[in-house]
Amino acid sequence: MRESMEIYPQTAAERAMKLQEVLSRATAGRIKWWQAAELVGISERQMRRWRKRLEDEGPQGLLDRRRRKPSSRRVPKAQADEVLGLYRDRYFDLNVRHFHEKLGEEHQIGLSYTWVKQALQSAGLVKRKSRRGVHRKRRERRPLPGMMLHIDGSEHHWFQDERKHDLIVILDDATSEIYYAQLAEEETTATVMAGLRAVIERKGLFCSLYSDRGAHFWLTPKSGGKVDYERPTQVGRAMKELGVNMIPSYSPQARGRSERSFSTWQGRLPQELRLRGIRTLEAANKFLSEHYITEFNRRFTVPAAERGTAFISCRHRNLEMVFTQRYERTVDRDNTVSFYNVIMQLERAEWRPTLAGCKVIIHQHLDQTLTLMIAGHRVGHYSAEGKLLTPLTKKQIKDVEKTLRGKVQKQTFPLNLQIPHNTLDSHFPTASTATNL
Repeated sequence: MRESMEIYPQTAAERAMKLQEVLSRATAGRIKWWQAAELVGISERQMRRWRKRLEDEGPQGLLDRRRRKPSSRRVPKAQADEVLGLYRDRYFDLNVRHFHEKLGEEHQIGLSYTWVKQALQSAGLVKRKSRRGVHRKRRERRPLPGMMLHIDGSEHHWFQDERKHDLIVILDDATSEIYYAQLAEEETTATVMAGLRAVIERKGLFCSLYSDRGAHFWLTPKSGGKVDYERPTQVGRAMKELGVNMIPSYSPQARGRSERSFSTWQGRLPQELRLRGIRTLEAANKFLSEHYITEFNRRFTVPAAERGTAFISCRHRNLEMVFTQRYERTVDRDNTVSFYNVIMQLERAEWRPTLAGCKVIIHQHLDQTLTLMIAGHRVGHYSAEGKLLTPLTKKQIKDVEKTLRGKVQKQTFPLNLQIPHNTLDSHFPTASTATNL
């Protein structure tokens, strides 16, 4: 029996020897047959079968007969070699789940996920991972789409080379549906605003925005401390104007839903870009917007807990002006405004001899053009280089003149008097929505 057992694993051989010993003791009458069944961990009926097999075949009959022939469900060796070869040669950087999907979609190989995973691990192509960590409680999803959106950026080697880019993603808490995903050189206030504006234009206004405490979203006076709700950033000011409540996150674990989404993005998007030969930022963003976001949502979106939506229309909002970065400046003596080494010459005003000393709010648009506002009225639209793009219309000039005359007429002096600049400054107060540099 020992010679025959050499072809069996040690555990199978030891089990057969233990069974033989228990059967011998029961046959000799030292223990009852039901006691023998309990010692082996089988039923009395199965014990009687083993007893008959020992009497008919001897100790050889106690070995597992299934090991004498391969399973009828065994994957053919040629197919197993094909799967391993595909992973080594083409899909070497895909995770197991992603590779299993490719096998079914691209190669019509219908093997189970468990078999594929175990085959890759046995071949040393995929590492075995142990799950460790503290016990945490999952936060319940919002019941309706549009109640809370997550926004975050992930820096990664998305093109699998030395370049690093930020992937900015906006997803819904209720369904995990991706509303926006674009690659950028880096995550900035402008790129964040561009994403939020795109979502609002397509879906409508939402209730709240959940984000980390990055400098684009929050001002944190003390590193790692509480955010300052009284001093909003450019993004915070835009969300306040739209009535969207902002919620800060104080740990990556609190952003578990978006963090898990980024783990999926990092395990799939670089490989999809490589398989399609995409190497530029423009081509990658076109692929994302036209194809991959839809594919991603098809696989990973979950149904909302309740029917309906919390999105509302915002057609009456001027999103072009809401999603601008605003800065305050003072008109110089030569009727120019300086903005980060860019000089903008103001046109001659008909309602007063000079605009020197007036407070100006500069709106920097997402396309980097600049709009200058005085007392809530536009006084110029300039390119990023400071060139005047669209002169004021007659109606705009009359609107500004009417506003300024109304402010000046409240004073005790006539309109034709020369007024000192420090007096005029009081008629052009700093806009409450402007943020300090």
